[in-house]
Amino acid sequence: MTSVPKLTLTIDDSNVIEGAKEVLKVIRPQWTSESVNFKLFTDGITNKLVGCFNQSDNNASSDVVLIRVYGNKTDLLIDRHEETKNIILLHKHGYAPALYATFINGLAYEYVSGNTLTPESCREESIWKLVAKRMAQMHKVVDESSVIGIAALPKKMEKFLKLIPDVFSDPVKNSRISQIFPSAMDLRSEFKHLYGKLQKLNSPIVFCHNDLLLGNVIHTADKNRVTFIDYEYAAYNHQAFDIGNHFTEFAGIDQIDYDRYPSKEFQLQWLSVYLEEFNGCQSSSNEVEKLYVDVNQFALASHLLWTVWALIQAEHSTIDFDFVRFGEMRYTEYVRRKEEFLSLNYKD
Repeated sequence: MTSVPKLTLTIDDSNVIEGAKEVLKVIRPQWTSESVNFKLFTDGITNKLVGCFNQSDNNASSDVVLIRVYGNKTDLLIDRHEETKNIILLHKHGYAPALYATFINGLAYEYVSGNTLTPESCREESIWKLVAKRMAQMHKVVDESSVIGIAALPKKMEKFLKLIPDVFSDPVKNSRISQIFPSAMDLRSEFKHLYGKLQKLNSPIVFCHNDLLLGNVIHTADKNRVTFIDYEYAAYNHQAFDIGNHFTEFAGIDQIDYDRYPSKEFQLQWLSVYLEEFNGCQSSSNEVEKLYVDVNQFALASHLLWTVWALIQAEHSTIDFDFVRFGEMRYTEYVRRKEEFLSLNYKD
């Protein structure tokens, strides 16, 4: 932690490029302002991201700096100290980009070349096998500074539920939300009932990403490698939650379509590759089938968690994104799949 500069700087999220220049003065003092090109990335829905490209460097692509400015009030949801610790830990294992600096409302880190996954590319065999293996490798990371064996899911959900306002400050949003969603009390009761069932699955507790949406996976084709980014929610959690959460993200973000949720045939292939990497040997069909059941039932918890998250973002975020609609789609899918997924079973 002490090797990463911590800057007493706050970047105005309406002028992130000027703020990025101030960060570069500290971490890349040899770069001249005339030589740096800036690119705003627009695919994030909670943070603002700017790429800093040094054009005077003959090998500029090897030292591009990304500067991420946290979304408004996201510190209510995320422990930034833990996030920084997680990035450093996983970088040591080769699973995360290098962290160059933190500042009051963001961080600067290494650019990883490649393409983020899409609803199409995440199904390509050459890519999904890399993702399955990398997730298995990450799940075997040991963070000795954390409490091992305690799942983050129930604590995180309770924290989120407490952040849902009784009345939303925007009357239009408040009206929409009251017509679509149960109360926070009812959502808490729903999760408690669901988690009671999920605990009986005894899904192993491992070091998880917890937010492996397609935009958080970068595929570098020439190196035949995938890199996971954005470890804001990383923590020890149920193995099946991390995988199930990833499968729900096959639906995409820009045009969400839950018919893209992977079929049983696809999942069994994916899970076989995952388990072989995780266990170091080929798994039996029963082991794969059990994990399939666990993953799909924990996918329900993913839908509930991000439903509640969306309601908090609807109140606080300044990003131009319809969080109410996003939350509605997650909650609708939860209701649609609940009976189907909870009825899954396997043979011992």
